[in-house]
Amino acid sequence: MNRESQNYTVWIEAEEWTPGEWTPDDDNTDVIVTREDGSRWAASFFSYKNIATLTEKNRKTGECLSGACFWASNMILIDRVSRQRIEEVIGQFIAENQFEAIFRRIPSEESQES
Repeated sequence: MNRESQNYTVWIEAEEWTPGEWTPDDDNTDVIVTREDGSRWAASFFSYKNIATLTEKNRKTGECLSGACFWASNMILIDRVSRQRIEEVIGQFIAENQFEAIFRRIPSEESQES
């Protein structure tokens, strides 16, 4: 989808991290989409490889029943956690009218200020 024709903006938490901390092939990040009407929607994007990395870490630390389970709210699995892929996925969800079933609506910035 052409960025100029989008009726929404995409904020990616990983873009706020220190340079070098974001590893698109093995990472996860929160994403907020702000629609033209001001509504805000959130989801967490994980690379498939990151799930394996987190499972192995949890086996060692004992978290999540020692790696036996894993969950995240509004989790979306993708091959690469990059801006390009995230925007492609969001565009596809919107085109297929699936966006609002997958992302979670969050308070608008105006309501957070009051």
